[in-house]
Amino acid sequence: MVDVLKSTNIPESHKDLLTAPVAVLATNGTAGFPQVSALWFLYDEDGALRLSLNTTRQKVKNMQDRPNVTLFILDPASPYRTIEIRATAEIEPDTNGAFATRLGQKYGGADVRANDKPGETRVVVTLHPVKVNTWG
Repeated sequence: MVDVLKSTNIPESHKDLLTAPVAVLATNGTAGFPQVSALWFLYDEDGALRLSLNTTRQKVKNMQDRPNVTLFILDPASPYRTIEIRATAEIEPDTNGAFATRLGQKYGGADVRANDKPGETRVVVTLHPVKVNTWG
């Protein structure tokens, strides 16, 4: 059964998916093709969906030019149960790495900056939902 919401609220029936280990982010590339990446995310205490990304990544460059994105989460226990969140991305610097550290705590204290090279910086991407679709 498809439940297409006309609002931006996350339905209670699918809110548990916001604690899933991985989501898929689709951004729009310069040639018009989607660029899709699996990534870690955090459903933050204030109810916002946030990402920690290195500014050298293509997805960050895409969002700077074209902020409309989709975050897709698949239920690991039931792959036909999903949530698709279409959103506008807001990008802010994570100068001191505080958000990257907080995101890492969701993943057992992982250092999300471990693969960053010297001089590279991180941003916090906050997703502002414009449409939510659920399945299952």
